[in-house]
Amino acid sequence: MDGARSTDQSGGHRAYIGSFTSGGGRGITTAAVDPATGALTPLAVTETAENPSCLTLDRHAGVLYAVSEAEDGGVAAYRTGADGLTALGPLVPVGASGPTHLSLAGRRLLTANYTSGSVSSLPLDPDGVPCGPPAVLAHQGAGPHPERQQGPHAHQVLAAPGGRWVLGVDLGTDSVRVCVLDPADGRPRLHRETALRTGSGPRHLAFHPDGETVYVLHELEPLLTVCRWDAGEGRLEPADEVAVLAEEAPADTRPYPSVVAVSPDGRFAWAAVRGVDTITAFSLADGPAKPRLTASVGCGGVWPRDLVVDPSGRRLYVANEWSGDVTWFDLDAVTGEPRRAGSVEVPAAACVVFGP
Repeated sequence: MDGARSTDQSGGHRAYIGSFTSGGGRGITTAAVDPATGALTPLAVTETAENPSCLTLDRHAGVLYAVSEAEDGGVAAYRTGADGLTALGPLVPVGASGPTHLSLAGRRLLTANYTSGSVSSLPLDPDGVPCGPPAVLAHQGAGPHPERQQGPHAHQVLAAPGGRWVLGVDLGTDSVRVCVLDPADGRPRLHRETALRTGSGPRHLAFHPDGETVYVLHELEPLLTVCRWDAGEGRLEPADEVAVLAEEAPADTRPYPSVVAVSPDGRFAWAAVRGVDTITAFSLADGPAKPRLTASVGCGGVWPRDLVVDPSGRRLYVANEWSGDVTWFDLDAVTGEPRRAGSVEVPAAACVVFGP
């Protein structure tokens, strides 16, 4: 671990920021979070394997996990502490290329592997350290986009509330796969595949706190698909589509939506849109299944790759990859509209997670 240190006035709150080392990022930045203002103060930078572009945290165990988004994809684990991050062993291969997302499902660590078009599952030892060999589910299929959909491209994988099902979002096949983890070897087994709009390129999804509504954001078309989720049957059903732009993008600009997030109280949702570099706010006052676009604001930088609500639900943080910063916004308690409050330099910022 290296980097500048500063007086920590966060009261124990931290932000961990992943980056693209191939784009000038330095690894994983640990920052203090001011509980009064939300301001981030970098404390240290941990050098990691190539491109720790996505992070997830086991708050109970105090272990931070990072992908290495590279040709020989892998994952790494770090113990969190007052003095920063401590590596818990070497990089563990995921048996696939280009892991873009990772999440926890019980005692397994899952990765969505964009280049390979697959989902990997690795066991965790008693200390929370991932170990092999990985169990891999290869996706099949393609879409109409001549460059982006020549084959499967898994972009996100996460456990549904309750932990029984695992959902994998595939940009290349215009679908979301519902899987179960085999109790014998942890391998994801396909249960059901939900087809979405052809050529839309689904990239990221988020659950509403009601546990029955899912929002799927598409990268190749500026759309948000509202889905019904049946946890008993493991069934995801599209119900409606909502535009994520308040107005059409300029003729010379292509929008690339990246992330959707929902407030902890279920009253609002937000989507980040690269290309036009905006954050769109949705009111859910008419019900979780009826998001209503209410505001569109600048993301505070260029190419907003990640967007996350802080645990209090009072602020929104955006990782702007190309401008190399993380910008935070205060959220209007009545309308949910983001209002820019500050930013901090983090080269090639790609992901933000919060923890102790």
